[in-house]
Amino acid sequence: MNTDKIQQNKAYLLALVAVLFWSTMSSAFKITLRYIPYDQLLLWSSLFGFIALLAINQLSAHRLQFNDFNKRALLSSALMGFFNPFLYYLVLFKAYELLEAQIAGTLNYTWPIALVLLSIPFLKQKISGFSILAIFISFLGIIVISSKGQLTEFKSTDPLGISLAVGSAFVWAVYWILNMKDHREETGKIMLNLVFGFLYIFIYLLITGVKLMIPGGYAFMGIIYIGMFEMSITFVIWLRALNFSSDTAKVSNLIYLSPFLALFIINLTVGEKIHTSTVIGLGFIIAGIILQQMMGRKRKQVKKQKTNM
Repeated sequence: MNTDKIQQNKAYLLALVAVLFWSTMSSAFKITLRYIPYDQLLLWSSLFGFIALLAINQLSAHRLQFNDFNKRALLSSALMGFFNPFLYYLVLFKAYELLEAQIAGTLNYTWPIALVLLSIPFLKQKISGFSILAIFISFLGIIVISSKGQLTEFKSTDPLGISLAVGSAFVWAVYWILNMKDHREETGKIMLNLVFGFLYIFIYLLITGVKLMIPGGYAFMGIIYIGMFEMSITFVIWLRALNFSSDTAKVSNLIYLSPFLALFIINLTVGEKIHTSTVIGLGFIIAGIILQQMMGRKRKQVKKQKTNM
């Protein structure tokens, strides 16, 4: 077996590990929220996420140095930390508190479509007819999930919860755009973002007068799991997979396994009966995302061909 094939196999293995961890998160969120409020879940999980990334970063060959803490880096992390983890998880965890895990988790997967929409004003990108079609297909999936398939008598399961779940996708898309423009080393960057996110949620809890609780038992186990495998370690695994792969698209497409695996795990661990409408709606959402990405790759190929002429 040649070296390139070994590297690619490593990429696939790491990507599948990351996908498996991310597939458990809807269940982890919903179960942990039985034992701790959503805002305090964010406080403690961001703290443990920071600790995990600090250990990884300091043991790596490109660890964060004190001279990296310049004004520009701190301001960038202060902004990015506001969107993720603070605002993103505050909105997302509240959505999980209000909705079934299968609905909140599936609607959160609309973030690639949200990214396309936000790229128009923020990145000055033009939107094609196919992109509009892709957005419409994904939007139809949102309607199917929100109404539980009752399209003729549309009645949202929980309007606030639905709005928060879809809103979290837009918050993540904003963070993604900011992250694209920030070329710092990833683990150190995310670690600093978590520091600011922890400070924001701590201030938020002080302002709202929430009495801090020291988590124990199932809450503590859930917090550690979410902090380590949602907010920190899994991102490192995913980045390693992308680095090993000869083509990022080869491993990136594996992410589409995650929402379907998540539904299976939700049924197994949370005990929710998976609605047919959730599966159909998820199919529409993924179809819209894939169509959008296919057109994006085609545009890049055309642009590349014109450049080489």
